[in-house]
Amino acid sequence: MSKPILTKCPVCGKAMSVTKLHCGSCHTSIEGRFEPCRFCRLDAEQRQFVEVFLTSRGNIKEVERLLGISYPTVRSRLDNVLEALGYRVEREQDQRRKEIIEALDKGEITSQEAIKLLQG
Repeated sequence: MSKPILTKCPVCGKAMSVTKLHCGSCHTSIEGRFEPCRFCRLDAEQRQFVEVFLTSRGNIKEVERLLGISYPTVRSRLDNVLEALGYRVEREQDQRRKEIIEALDKGEITSQEAIKLLQG
């Protein structure tokens, strides 16, 4: 019986590496260092989210309904999946900071106003 591949070490939590492949039919084994697919990096919850997201064809309202979670939670989980796959995700907070700094740079706001806005 097959078991899901472990991507993190159960002892230290660091990434596991695939070093042996085996054919169950002819019993050929190959050893080396193999890179698993990026989707193998996802934990069980992330894989379930991706499955629901894909079967919903990316319809966030449908994902909300099926998982019983809010829009911000759907966005957060989607961002987490993208980061786990190696993509850089610009969070809304990061975008807001960038806008404040750009406004300061253009002279649209003072440094004191920028500080207030950045502090919340």
